[in-house]
Amino acid sequence: MKHPRALPTQILWLSIVTGLLGGTAVTLYVLLTEGLSRLLFLGDPFSTTRTLPVWYLYAVPTLAILLVNRLIALDPTVREYGVAEIAKAVEEGRYTITLRGLLLKILASILSLASGFNVGNEGPSAAIGAMIAHRLNALFALPRRFVTLLVSVGASAGIAAVFVSPVTGISFALENIAGEFLRDRLGPIILAAALAFGVSYQFLHPLVFHYSVGRSFDYDYMLAALLFIPVLLGALGLYFGIKRYLLALLDGAVHRWIGSRWRNLLFSLIGGATIGTLLLTAPIAAFSGHGMVAALINGEIHISLKLIVLVVLLRIVGTAVSIYANAVGGLFLPLMSLGALVGYGYAEALQQTAGFVLHPYAFAAIGAGVFMGVVMRLPLTAVVLALEITYDYNIIVPTAVIVVITGYLMDRLVHIEKLDADSVNTFLTSEQGSPR
Repeated sequence: MKHPRALPTQILWLSIVTGLLGGTAVTLYVLLTEGLSRLLFLGDPFSTTRTLPVWYLYAVPTLAILLVNRLIALDPTVREYGVAEIAKAVEEGRYTITLRGLLLKILASILSLASGFNVGNEGPSAAIGAMIAHRLNALFALPRRFVTLLVSVGASAGIAAVFVSPVTGISFALENIAGEFLRDRLGPIILAAALAFGVSYQFLHPLVFHYSVGRSFDYDYMLAALLFIPVLLGALGLYFGIKRYLLALLDGAVHRWIGSRWRNLLFSLIGGATIGTLLLTAPIAAFSGHGMVAALINGEIHISLKLIVLVVLLRIVGTAVSIYANAVGGLFLPLMSLGALVGYGYAEALQQTAGFVLHPYAFAAIGAGVFMGVVMRLPLTAVVLALEITYDYNIIVPTAVIVVITGYLMDRLVHIEKLDADSVNTFLTSEQGSPR
């Protein structure tokens, strides 16, 4: 019997070094972003925006995005989000981002996030980890066949660090890096496993670590989750509709009235004005959404149904404009925040109208995972995220079932393209027949 060749010892050591350096670098990146945000807004922006002058709230995001676009003019690769370009580089056996480009990307991302734009930080984090791994590979002159593996290792380390979730980082990297084979077959596997669990749980006894929590399973949550699917379809349809309509409208107006020469300047001003308005009217609707998700899934805040509808609409508009204005970051957290809001509002409405005894924070967690998983086509990551955040079967199992069913239905209604990186170019190309 022929045994597969073992990986060289250098790969193990490089993985250790990549993990340590990647974790350190991403931690510094996140802390610098948080520090700059507090500096720009003279404290916690969710508190200080109520006391700052109106002109100041508009000036901060406008000046920040103008500077970001200046950085993009110096190096166009800065605008690319990171995850998709890494996946493509791995698929083609190369990695092209330069150290200068990475540093400019990080600076542009920090400015975008800190000034309130609706983007996430997973793309630059993946790029940080991948660049570290790529540099280490070049330093130790390993064979070319290991480049793909090490870039995947680096991207996984960056994602795990920024999410502070090791298994989520692994699954995210696998679904983005491993190619169509894995993504096309995960949905049926997840759905069948979750439903089989639902049946066997009624009659059999699982192997349980008794010091854990969340192993009990309430079938009311599964019923409520199935009723949640039409609500999610409506919310996702609203997201795609507003996003596509807004992007096409803005792009058409610019090309008709202004031309492409002043495009970045104009959309920087539009982006700054949009985020300034969000900071002025509803600060919770600005920024990446990380704090909002944490507060909703932990029951730390109560939001009325009317306010939820308003914030969802504002965040959809803010996300679309942020991307179009060239804010540098990802969509993972903004999408999670939208799903968390929709899930929280759904559970509140269900309790008030149908008498279901449900915890809104539980459906905030389900909605966060499902919304992200459907739009970005990452069903496994959605399930793993629910697992690592909650360790609760009443959230994990419904997430597994509805992320697959909702994703299948949405893909039939709206051809979902992965929106984790780049996708303004892809988006406009498919929508209008020509790149912007």
